[in-house]
Amino acid sequence: MTAAGARAAAGDAVRVGVLSDTHGWLDPRVAAALAGSDCIVHAGDVLDETVLAQLEALAGSVVAVRGNNDRRGALGALRETERLPLPGGELVVTHGDRFGGRPDHAELRAAWPAARAVVYGHTHRLACDREERPWLLNPGAAGRERTGGGPSCLLLRAGAAGWSVEARRFPPGD
Repeated sequence: MTAAGARAAAGDAVRVGVLSDTHGWLDPRVAAALAGSDCIVHAGDVLDETVLAQLEALAGSVVAVRGNNDRRGALGALRETERLPLPGGELVVTHGDRFGGRPDHAELRAAWPAARAVVYGHTHRLACDREERPWLLNPGAAGRERTGGGPSCLLLRAGAAGWSVEARRFPPGD
């Protein structure tokens, strides 16, 4: 069991770093924001296994899903969806491409109605829809490509008493 898994089993709050769409390059500011997380989730379009190695050096564990551009080598073996039991609920991670170019939030909620939150990527657009459950969280793009205002990530704090999410966005080109 990972350190994050042990903390979750004990009901302690867990810090989860969330990113997506690195496309083979992890912005160092995103890496710094995720450092010290109990777990990091990557919602697909990794493109280079070295990105996952960088993330493993930052956190106790890394969970990644396959994006529509992750078809080669070991990345092709990643699952399309992962489920993480956390204190206070379940986090579902998917790339979202099977839901179209801009995944419909109603469809995502219908696919995993029992989840506390669904993380998806693919659009490269930062989004935190907490209007209803499950929450829908898109960390935007954490690499160089199509960052829409700058690379970004999310920091999720999951505890039995409640969940919170903080968006981090960095200026483009720095």
